[in-house]
Amino acid sequence: MSDEILTIKEVAEYLKLAEKTAYRLAAEGKLPSFKVGGSWRFKQEDLAAWIEEQKNSPK
Repeated sequence: MSDEILTIKEVAEYLKLAEKTAYRLAAEGKLPSFKVGGSWRFKQEDLAAWIEEQKNSPK
């Protein structure tokens, strides 16, 4: 597992989203994230786990 920390811009690229959408999802608590000095940050391993949960959740 990687301990890599990603920024909003990197997460938006990783998930193929607009930065605005990634920011909104983080602010709503829908993406696993935390703030450092007022800026959103994401652990890559948390995002990978979140993606797996999304794939396995009923639609």
